[in-house]
Amino acid sequence: MTTTGGTTGDVPVDVPRVPAREAAERELSKPMYHENDPSLLQRGLDRFWDWVDSLFDSAAHATPGGVVGLVAVVLVVLALVAALWWRLGTPRPAPTGSDSLFDDRPRTAAEHRAAADRHASAGQWNQAVQERMRAIVRSLEERTLLDPRPGRTADEAAAEAARSLPAHADALRSAARAFDDVTYGGRTADEPAYRRIEQLDTAVERTKPVLDTAAAAPAFTEPPR
Repeated sequence: MTTTGGTTGDVPVDVPRVPAREAAERELSKPMYHENDPSLLQRGLDRFWDWVDSLFDSAAHATPGGVVGLVAVVLVVLALVAALWWRLGTPRPAPTGSDSLFDDRPRTAAEHRAAADRHASAGQWNQAVQERMRAIVRSLEERTLLDPRPGRTADEAAAEAARSLPAHADALRSAARAFDDVTYGGRTADEPAYRRIEQLDTAVERTKPVLDTAAAAPAFTEPPR
């Protein structure tokens, strides 16, 4: 680098290249030159969105139909995810050792029915479904069709009750599934769901159990000759 002036006779002054570059870097590093620079966070966001944009462009070129095709694929995937979420609900934890059906002091079937009616009158269908299912199970225990057993789940109660009430086996399993959905699965019940369990409760009360005649019949012995 060559500069002139500042000396007698205008003798050229040679400045070595490396010191000149260092001097320029020191000058440009002063805060006054960087007052309007983007922040570190802004620079990071800019780089992230640049990456997203490049990724989107690459996917659009690889998808038939370009951007329109990619948008269609994304919408289809989102629709499938929403359908699965609605069908399966929130994953529920496995039943623990606590009483899955009855979560407070022992109550009679009539008390559970009264609680279910109160919740139904208030439009609280989740609680109404829970109490009506508890009423069904407690009623079966009171009729000695089920042995009182702490920790019994709704599914277990339905399976055991179906042995003596085979005509209601499917409805009992459906009611147990509705109970599990609102209790563990994060699902929301509605009035029709509650009315089905209410009707099942009434039907079960009026149904005579099927006795295990094979177990009750005395053993046949061949008469002596």
